[in-house]
Amino acid sequence: MSSAAEQQAVQRAVGDALLDGRPAPAGARRHGPGGLPRNPDAPSPPVWPGAPTPLGARFRAGPGGATGTNFALWAGGAEAVELCLFDEGGAETRLPLTELTHEIWHGFVPGVRPGQRYGYRVHGRWDPWTGARWNPAKLLLDPYARAVDGDFSLPPEVYGHVRDWPEQHVADTVRDTRDSAPYVPKGVVVHDDDDWSDDRRPKTPWADSVIYEVHVRGFTRRHPGIPEELRGTYAGLAHPAAIEHLVSLGVTAVELLPVHQFAHEDHLLRRGLRNYWGYNSIGYFAPHAAYSASGTTGQQVGEFKRMVKALHAAGIEVVLDVVYNHTAEASELGPMLSLRGIDNRGYYRLAADARRYADYTGCGNTLHVVQPHVLRLITDSLRYWVTEMGVDGFRFDLAAALARSMHDVDMLSPFLATIAQDPVLRRVKLIAEPWDVGNGGYQVGAFPPLWTEWNDRYRDAVRDFWRGALPDVRDLGYRLSGSSDLYAWGGRRPYASVNFITAHDGFTLRDLVSYEHKHNEANGEGNRDGTNDNRSWNCGAEGETDDPEVNALRRRQVRNLLTTLLLSTGVPMLVAGDEMGRTQGGNNNAYCQDNELGWVDWSLPRRPGPKGLLELTRRLLALRHAHPVLRRRAFFSGRPQGADGLRDLAWFTAAGAEMTEGDWYARTATIGMYLSGRDIPGRDARGEPVTDDSFLAVLHAGAEPVDFRLPGPPWAEEYELEVDTAREDQTRAPGTVCPGGEVVTVPARSVLLWRVRS
Repeated sequence: MSSAAEQQAVQRAVGDALLDGRPAPAGARRHGPGGLPRNPDAPSPPVWPGAPTPLGARFRAGPGGATGTNFALWAGGAEAVELCLFDEGGAETRLPLTELTHEIWHGFVPGVRPGQRYGYRVHGRWDPWTGARWNPAKLLLDPYARAVDGDFSLPPEVYGHVRDWPEQHVADTVRDTRDSAPYVPKGVVVHDDDDWSDDRRPKTPWADSVIYEVHVRGFTRRHPGIPEELRGTYAGLAHPAAIEHLVSLGVTAVELLPVHQFAHEDHLLRRGLRNYWGYNSIGYFAPHAAYSASGTTGQQVGEFKRMVKALHAAGIEVVLDVVYNHTAEASELGPMLSLRGIDNRGYYRLAADARRYADYTGCGNTLHVVQPHVLRLITDSLRYWVTEMGVDGFRFDLAAALARSMHDVDMLSPFLATIAQDPVLRRVKLIAEPWDVGNGGYQVGAFPPLWTEWNDRYRDAVRDFWRGALPDVRDLGYRLSGSSDLYAWGGRRPYASVNFITAHDGFTLRDLVSYEHKHNEANGEGNRDGTNDNRSWNCGAEGETDDPEVNALRRRQVRNLLTTLLLSTGVPMLVAGDEMGRTQGGNNNAYCQDNELGWVDWSLPRRPGPKGLLELTRRLLALRHAHPVLRRRAFFSGRPQGADGLRDLAWFTAAGAEMTEGDWYARTATIGMYLSGRDIPGRDARGEPVTDDSFLAVLHAGAEPVDFRLPGPPWAEEYELEVDTAREDQTRAPGTVCPGGEVVTVPARSVLLWRVRS
C-alpha cells in the first residue's frame, strides 16, 4: 500500500467482513449478537430509572419500598448499554439501561437480590485507529463489582478482536463477534450487612511498625495447624494457628500480596501455569474469589472481613498491595474483559498511534489516572477497602505510573493531590513502590509527606556490604541511620523509608546467600525472566550443598542480613518464610509458581538451623519493640548533645576511634554504629522526655576475625553483649560483659550488638 489511509481502508474492510456475512477465516466462526439467549416467552423484569450514584450494583429499597438493585455504569462515549442477568443455569436476560446522567448509564431492577450474577454489554463504534473498541458481543465485568464468580479462561471468544486472524499485524483491528459470556466470570450483587462496631483498629504508629509481606494462599497452604479445607484462604489466614505465628514473631502489620480479583495471563495458561502473585487485577472492589473457603457468590466478601477482624483483634494491621497502574486486559492484543469494552479511550493511556497503548508498566497498558472517572474509580476503590472492608493501608505497585500527569512523573499530579486531601485516605498507611518502567520513572525519595517508600537503595547497600562489594561505607551509613539524604525534607521522618533486603520479587533471604545466578527454568521462559542484578553471594557453592562449612556460613550470613535489617532506623519489612530460611530453589521470579516452590514450608521450624533463625528474629523484634532508640521518630543530628560531647549517633573504626571523613571514603569491612538513648527527640504520650539504653552495633563483613576496641567514656563504662550472629544457638542473649576501652575479637562475618550498661 502506498499510504496509511489506504492501509486503514483495507483493514477496515477486513474487520467488517465478520460483521456483514462475508466469509471469515478459519477459526473465526460467526455468532449472532447474542450469547445465551433469553427465553422469548419469559417476561423481562422492569427497569426503573434508578440513580446514577453510587456506581456499581447496590441492593436497596427502591420506590414504594420495593427491594431490588440499582445498577450504574460510567461508559463515556458508548451508544447503548445492556445489563445482563444470569440465572443458575447460565441463561441470560438482557435489560437495556436507557437512563443516562453525566455519562453514567443507570437503572433500578426490582426483585434483583444479593447473589444475582450480572455483566454488561456496551455498544459503540469499532474503530481501533482512533482507540474506539466497543464490541457488544463481549460480556464485560462491572469495574465496581464487589464479588466475582467464575474463573477467567482465555479462549478466542474472550478477545474483542479475532485473535487467530491470519495476518497478525492487523489482527487487533478485526472485530470478533463471537459471544464471550460462557467463558468469563460474572459480577455478583452483594449485600453490605456487616457490623464493624466491635472492630478495633490497631492504629500502630509508623515508627513502631514492622511489616510482614505475605501471600494469603502461600502462607497458609502447607500450615499443619490449619484445617485442610481452610488452607490457602482468607479463613486460613484468620485461623488461630496462623495468627499465633504472627503474634509470636512480633510483626505489627501484614502486607498482603494482591487480593483484588485478578486473571491469569494467556502465556501462562498455555504452559499449564497460573499467575500466583496476582499482579494482574481486573476487579478493584472484589476480593479474589479463589482465596475464599466459603463460596464465590458474595461469601468471599464476608470471609475477608472476618479475616481483617481476627487480625485486628490480635493487634495486627492489614495493608493491601494494590495494582492500579494497569489491568489484566494487557496490550491491544489482550482480552476484552471490562474497561477496554466499556470505554477504551477513557480508561487507558493511548499512544500517538491510538491503536497502541502507552505502557509505563511493562504489562501492556497503563490506566489513564488523569481522567476524572479513572481517578474516581481508584479512590472509590481505596475508600471502599478502608471503610467497608476494614483495611489499614496500601502499598501501591509501580506508584510512579500513578503519579504521571500527561507523560512525566509529577508530584503535584491529580492522583497524589487527591490522596493528600481525602479525609479517609490521608489517614491510612500509604506505601509507594517509587518507580515504573517509563522514562524518569525512578522516584525513590521524591514522594511527598504522608507517603512512605520501598527503599531499594537500602536493599542494595546492605546486600553489597555483606558480600564485600561496597567501594566504601558512605551509602551504608545513610541506609542504617534512616536515609536522611533521601527523606529529610518536607517534614518527612525516618519511617518514610521502608527498609527491606528481600521482597516477593527476587531471591528469598536463604537463596540470596545460596545462589549467584537465577534459576527460573520452571517458569518456562528459558530463564530469561527475572532480574540479573541480584547482588547475591553463594558462599562458595551454587545451590544446595552437603558442605558443612558452606552451610554454616550461609546460616551466619542470613543472620547478619536479618540482624542488620532489624537494627536499622526506618520501618523494616520481612518476607513471609525468611525468618525460617525458606527457599525457592534459586527462582527469583516465582510469580507463576503456585506450588510448593512458592508456598511457605512449615516443616522448617522443626529443624535446628531454621529454628535458631526464627528465635533470633523473635528476639530482635522484641528488642526493637522494647527500645525506642531503635525506632526513632526523628532523624539523628550527629552533633554533640551535651557538655561531655556525646553524640546521638556516632560511627567508629575497629580502632575505637570516631570515623573521619577519610574513613568514609575508604574501603572497609568493619563499622561500629553507636546509638545514644539519652538524646531521643520528642516526648511520650504524657509529655515526658523519651530516654532509653544506648547501643553499639559492630558490623564486620570480613572473611577473618578482627580486633575491635569498644569505645570508652564518655560513650560507655561497660557493655553487655545482646546479639552475636556468629553463634548458632540464638535462643538467648550471650550475656558477655566487657569494660569500655577493651579490645574484643569480632568473629569473621558477624554482627555484635552491645548494650551500654550504666
